[in-house]
Amino acid sequence: MADLDVTLNYSGINFPGHLHTMKSLQYAKEFKFHKTDTLLVTYPKSGTTWMQEILTLIYSAGNEVPVKTLPNWMRAPWLEQYYSEDILQNRPDNRIITSHLPYHILSKTLKQSNPKVIYISRNPKDIIVSFYYFHKMAQFLPDPGTFEEFVRKFAFGEVHFGSWFDHITEWLEHKEEFNILFITYEEMKKNLRQCVEKTCDFLGRPLLPEQIDSIIRYCTFTNMKDNQMVNYTLVPNEIMDHRISKFMRKGIVGDWKEHFTEEQSQFFKKICQEKLCNSDIRFIWNL
Repeated sequence: MADLDVTLNYSGINFPGHLHTMKSLQYAKEFKFHKTDTLLVTYPKSGTTWMQEILTLIYSAGNEVPVKTLPNWMRAPWLEQYYSEDILQNRPDNRIITSHLPYHILSKTLKQSNPKVIYISRNPKDIIVSFYYFHKMAQFLPDPGTFEEFVRKFAFGEVHFGSWFDHITEWLEHKEEFNILFITYEEMKKNLRQCVEKTCDFLGRPLLPEQIDSIIRYCTFTNMKDNQMVNYTLVPNEIMDHRISKFMRKGIVGDWKEHFTEEQSQFFKKICQEKLCNSDIRFIWNL
């Protein structure tokens, strides 16, 4: 396992060395997907964990045993992290795979096998708040500094995992190349049932109403927050210090309004307009 204070730069993007190695990142780039794979792609703090649970439950037809007995990183491993090879090579079919990697790293291998891809996006202001607190508790990430400093770092792509703007625009602008479903965190909060049904349809895995009921019942923030298999309390405080901040902190829409000053809000809105001015991407949230 890599040291906590190591940062790796791969393809121009910084990754925490605790979880990534040059070998694991190259493994991800060259990974041979199967047509039966489902790849969940997100920028960090966009609803990754939530969708990992939903996908696990869809695959188990609403049976909660897997989500209550296996850690989520074993059920839906991060492709680019050092441990994934051992897990994935022993699962020939119907794999749930997670990644924070950008389009340009995965595009070549994805085109070779065309697995199903699910991309979750979220209001970047809420991502900033969640990512800021995550930096405080995750000892493998650098000190975020003040919130003001972190807003600026995020805006200019000077954070681990790279620019949010580049990440989302790359994936969205190449959506016609893949079998891909886009869902937002906000849609999931507004109507989880509809999002679960849409995901089932996309995956070709129809479920009975009572099975979907089970998924909806389990996938509340409170239930997930109390589950050791998903809340990361199995990870030692030396790595993720829950005394500083919980991994699953609030799980709400609009928390940015409690953190951004008017000046910070206008600054970030201006950056968004500049970064996305040549894109036809339209979001459901207000900045």
